[in-house]
Amino acid sequence: MVGNQRGQRAVESVETHVRGFFQDHSVTAEDYDLGPERREMVPGLRILTVSPGPRADSWAYVTAGCWAVAGKEGHGVEFVLTAPVRDERFAALLAMTAFYHAVHHLDLGHSLPIGEPWLPGSECDHLLIGLPYLHGPDLERCPLPEGHARILWVLPVTAAEMAYRREHGHEALERLFDEHAIVPTDPKR
Repeated sequence: MVGNQRGQRAVESVETHVRGFFQDHSVTAEDYDLGPERREMVPGLRILTVSPGPRADSWAYVTAGCWAVAGKEGHGVEFVLTAPVRDERFAALLAMTAFYHAVHHLDLGHSLPIGEPWLPGSECDHLLIGLPYLHGPDLERCPLPEGHARILWVLPVTAAEMAYRREHGHEALERLFDEHAIVPTDPKR
């Protein structure tokens, strides 16, 4: 029971942090059940959906509940995904990321295949974990009652971009993104 209370306080703190960061945006929070045999991996998972507004012109989806998974001494991660539209598929994609994190302990520079394009017609079928460049360090650093969470960006990328990263490194891929001024929410990029 103590673990549940601690986890609930962390989820509430993440939600408060996200609502504060995205002040003047509409923010909804939904409990997300990963289903049988998976729900214990990320108990109490919530997905926060943030509408476009003064801080960002795209939708943002943020996990609350990953913090305790693979966290060390009160420190863990949550994830943010930006998208061009509101769609439940993005909540499902973040829930899949949360489950993958529970098994593989995702962190900066890690990636995961998603088995299909993140949006119809897109070539992006992998997710790359990085710093939340679109939102900055004020979103990234999330204080919690018993530690902190680091909110990391879940960026849809292509298999070719993953191959480039394997050959040239994570920083080289990020430089390439900067040079080409990619629009992360563009499914046709």
